[in-house]
Amino acid sequence: MQGIPVIRVPLFARRKSRSWQLALNYLSFVVTSCLFGAWLLRNQSFDIVFTYQLSPATVGIPGILMKKLKRAPMLFWVQDLWPESLSATGSIKSPAILSAVSRMVKNIYRNCDRILIQSRGFVAPAVAVGAERDKIEYFPNWAEPLYQPVVLDAVAPERSEVPTEGFVVMFAGNLGTAQSLDTIIEAATLCKDEPIHWVFLGDGRRREWLERAVEDNSLSKVHVLGSRPIESMPAYFSLADVMLVTLRDAPVMTTTIPGKIQSYLACAKPIVAALNGEGARVIEESGAGISVASADSEGLAAAVVKMSHLSEREFQEMGSSALLYYKSYFEREMLVSQLDLWMQQELDRRSTL
Repeated sequence: MQGIPVIRVPLFARRKSRSWQLALNYLSFVVTSCLFGAWLLRNQSFDIVFTYQLSPATVGIPGILMKKLKRAPMLFWVQDLWPESLSATGSIKSPAILSAVSRMVKNIYRNCDRILIQSRGFVAPAVAVGAERDKIEYFPNWAEPLYQPVVLDAVAPERSEVPTEGFVVMFAGNLGTAQSLDTIIEAATLCKDEPIHWVFLGDGRRREWLERAVEDNSLSKVHVLGSRPIESMPAYFSLADVMLVTLRDAPVMTTTIPGKIQSYLACAKPIVAALNGEGARVIEESGAGISVASADSEGLAAAVVKMSHLSEREFQEMGSSALLYYKSYFEREMLVSQLDLWMQQELDRRSTL
């Protein structure tokens, strides 16, 4: 990939993402990456082991193995809190399993030289599980470089898929349990008589539920477009009046900054949201839009109606504020420079031992 060798290992596919299928998917990667990775990299040395932890946290296990084999410091970038997210999404309900996962995460954290967190809200939960506070660093996500303001040609194909009349609210990303799609459907139902269109881009475990809900509630102004290439996202964003982000009302959700927020900000788009905690703080602090509480469908509907009545100048001000905030706090080169500094500090520390 761009001149960098990538080693892929076999694993059990998620298929329909049932609990047992996800468990096999997670465990198979741990087993095969430890076996194949250790063997295929046996004659190579490395300065740093960098583990990017979305979900599951089990990716830390092969990271620890490589750290010990290569005698290199390990940086662990936490994107999803375990076991909290498992409990919040209902993926695992057994107290015994959640306790075992907690012990596993504690062991992973203790083997890290530095733990990077994508939200300041992760500090307390990470420490509670067993991370050492002085090893934790705030390191938020950035948007890919392709996310930037664009102006579409009059004949751009994306224009044929997005309503050209009325006010357009667009949701882009995973259609899963954590996204509280129920809240959006309830808000859309409350706005049924308003000239407001709700457009969904993406796929996920609850897409079928979403499509049934649209049909059952006769929501003719809700459009589920499905997945589109990531390269086309800024083009679709440019056709929306406001971008939407929602999360479930659960304690773990208050600690995270959904990655789509950075993408929305980078594209200079106003945002309307129904979420608590860190994500809401970013939206309010940036001046990019309006945020209401998680699961507050009435508040979300009222916020959307309010935004639909704003002037063009007010929308431009929100968009400008969004882009300025992104460049100030989430700009890629600035963050990568900070990461490079931390890596060098770990190498310097290791050389003195």
